[in-house]
Amino acid sequence: MQGHQHETVTEDHAVHASNGAGRGHDRHAGHSVEMFRNRFWVSLALTIPVLIYAEMLWDWAGLDMPDLPAQKVGPFLLGSAIYLYGGSVFVRSAIGEIRARLPGMMTLVALGITTAYTYSAATTFLLESEGFYWELATLVDVMLLGHWIEMRSVGRARGALSELAKLLPDTAERVTEDGTVEIPVHELSVDDVVLVRPGGRIPADGVVVEGRSHVDESMLTGESRPVQKGIGDQVVAGAVNGEGSLRVRVARTGEQTALAGIARLVAEAEASKSRAQAIADRAATALTYVAIAAGTATALAWWLGGRDADFVIERAVTVIVIACPHALGLAVPLVVAISTSLAARSGLLVRNRLALERARELDVVVFDKTGTLTEGELGVVGVATTAGRTEEDALAVAAGLESDSEHPLAKAIVREAERSGVARAVITNFEALAGRGVRARTDGRTVHLGGPRLLEELGAAPPEGLAPRLKEWAEDGKSIVYLVEERTVTGAFALADSIRDASREAVRSLQQMGIRVAMITGDAEAVARWVARELGIDEFFAEVLPEHKAARVKDLQERGLRVAMVGDGVNDAPALAQADVGIAIGAGTDVAIEAADVILVRDDPRDVVRVIHLSRASYRKMLQNLAWATGYNVIALPLAAGALEPAGLVLSPAVGALLMALSTVVVALNAQLLRRGTLARGPGPLMRRGVSSSG
Repeated sequence: MQGHQHETVTEDHAVHASNGAGRGHDRHAGHSVEMFRNRFWVSLALTIPVLIYAEMLWDWAGLDMPDLPAQKVGPFLLGSAIYLYGGSVFVRSAIGEIRARLPGMMTLVALGITTAYTYSAATTFLLESEGFYWELATLVDVMLLGHWIEMRSVGRARGALSELAKLLPDTAERVTEDGTVEIPVHELSVDDVVLVRPGGRIPADGVVVEGRSHVDESMLTGESRPVQKGIGDQVVAGAVNGEGSLRVRVARTGEQTALAGIARLVAEAEASKSRAQAIADRAATALTYVAIAAGTATALAWWLGGRDADFVIERAVTVIVIACPHALGLAVPLVVAISTSLAARSGLLVRNRLALERARELDVVVFDKTGTLTEGELGVVGVATTAGRTEEDALAVAAGLESDSEHPLAKAIVREAERSGVARAVITNFEALAGRGVRARTDGRTVHLGGPRLLEELGAAPPEGLAPRLKEWAEDGKSIVYLVEERTVTGAFALADSIRDASREAVRSLQQMGIRVAMITGDAEAVARWVARELGIDEFFAEVLPEHKAARVKDLQERGLRVAMVGDGVNDAPALAQADVGIAIGAGTDVAIEAADVILVRDDPRDVVRVIHLSRASYRKMLQNLAWATGYNVIALPLAAGALEPAGLVLSPAVGALLMALSTVVVALNAQLLRRGTLARGPGPLMRRGVSSSG
C-alpha cells in the first residue's frame, strides 16, 4: 500500500541522513534505555556481595569481618563480572570517542574503571595492597544509573518520517471505464484518474479534472483557509477534501510527491545537528586530561623520590580513580530529569535535553503564523455597518443566513454570533447561490450575503461610509463578506485567521528578554503584514513554501543568530528540525511534534517564554552541580598524590571513596533544590502555570 511504500522511502532517507551524521561521534550510538537499565540492575545485584567482601566497610561499621568463602578470589570474580558486563559499554564507547578525537564522559569513566579493575586484579595476585573492588562496583553502578536516567529523560523519538507516511491513505479509488476500483495507492501511476470523496485524503499529487470542492491543505502549506479547487487546479498528496467530490489526474507518486520532499528535508535537518555535545562531556574531557596528567606526575614524582613500586602504583591509581567522581555521572542527568519533570507539570515536554541548554542562548524566536500565533481557523475580525443598522443586527441576520452552511466563512460568522450572544434572525425562503453566496427573506425583506461576485451580479456597490474600513481590510488581506438588503449594502464582515490573545503577551515578553521575534507563513504578504503589525513582530517572511521554511531558519543561523522555531504543521517539521531549538505547539500535527525538541502541551505561545526561563534555571543548576562534582578534586587530588605525606597525611583509597560519596550526596541534594527554589524565584508566568514552590 502507498502508506507503506512511502514509509519505506522515508526510512531510506533517514538511513542516508543518519549515515551522514555518523561522521561525528555519538557516544550513545547503538545504546538503548533497556540496555542501561538491565546492566544497572545486574551490576547492582553483583555489587551487594562485593560490599560484603570489603574489609574497610566492616571497619567503618565497627565490626570484625567474618571469614567468608573465597575471600581472596571472590571479589575478583565479582569485580570482573561487573567490569566486563556493566563497564564494557563505557570501554567500547570510549574507544569510539578516542577514534573520533572527542574524549568525553565515556573516556573518563572507562579510564577510572579500567584503572581500578586492573590495579585490583594486581592486588589479588601480585601486589601486597588493598584493591578497589567496591569503588569499581559502585562507580559502574552510578554511571550506569546516570546514563539510564539521561537516556530516559532525553531520548528523542525519531518518528517524524513515519508520521509523514501516515498522512497518505492506504488505498485509492481509480476511475475505470466501468466505474471505480479500489487499489493500493502504491499501484497508482502517472495519468491515472482517482475519485476523492468528501472528507477523504488525496492519495497523490495531481490536477483536478472534474468536480469542485474546498480542500484543506493547511497541514502542508500553512494556509489557514480551505482552498477552493476546480477543474485545472493542482492538489497535493495528504490534503483533505472538503464537501464535494473530485476526480484527480495523478501527476506525481511516491518519492516525487511534495510530502516525500518534506520527509527528505526533515531527515537532512535532523542529521545536520547530531554532533552537539553536552556540557558534562566538556567537563569530563578536562578531567580526563587532569587524571592522566596527575596520575603520571604522581608516579614520576614518587619514583624519582626513591619510593617502592607498590607505593608508587597505589598513589598513581588512587589519583586516577578519584579524578573520576561518581557525582559527575549524575550531575547533569539528575538536573535534566528534575527539570523535565518540572517542565511537564508546567505544560512543557522536553524531548531533547540539549534543547534546554541551547534555549538559554537564543537570539531570535521564529513563530509559524497559522495555528501558532493565530487560531488556525477563520474568525470574524471586523464588522462595519451603515447608519440605521447596528453591528448586532447585521451579525444576527448574517448568522441566520449561514446557520445551515458548512462553508468555512459561514461557520466563522455563526461562531461569532454564538460567542457574542447574538440570536440568529429567523430566515425563510433560503436559497444558495453557487459560487456567489446566499439569499433569503427576513422580516419581509430580501437579504443577500456573499462576496464581490455577489455585488457584481446584483449591481450593488458599498456606500462611501464603508469605504475606509473596506480598503483597510483589503490591504490586510482579509476576506470580506457583504450583507445586502434590497440591493443596498448595509453591512460588511472582515474574516481572517484570528490572532490568539496569548500571542501578544508572548511576543512582548520575549522582546523584554532581549530576544527578537520573527514570523514565517505561507499566507499572503498582506495577511502577514497585518498580523506582524498587530503583534509588534520585528521581522516576518510571507508566502514561504513548505520546502523553503527550513531555508529561512538557516538564513538566520548564517547571520550568527541562535534560532528557535515554533510551529504546528507538517510544513513546519523541516524548520523545527533545522532550528537550534524546535518547539511544537501541542495541538499541532504528530509530525511537527515528532520533529520538535520541546512540545507545548497547552497550545499556548506564552510557554515559549517559560521554556527559556526553565533553560536558564536548569543551566545554572547544572553548573553548580558540575562544580560540586569536580570541586573536591582541588583538595582530594593533592592529598591522594601524597603532597602531605612528609607530614604523615596520606589520603587512603577508603577516604577518597568517602569523599566521592559525599560529593554524590551533595549533587543529588542540590539538584533537588531546583524543585523548590530556583523556579519559585523565577518569573511569575512560570509559577502561574502550576509549578508550586514545593516542587
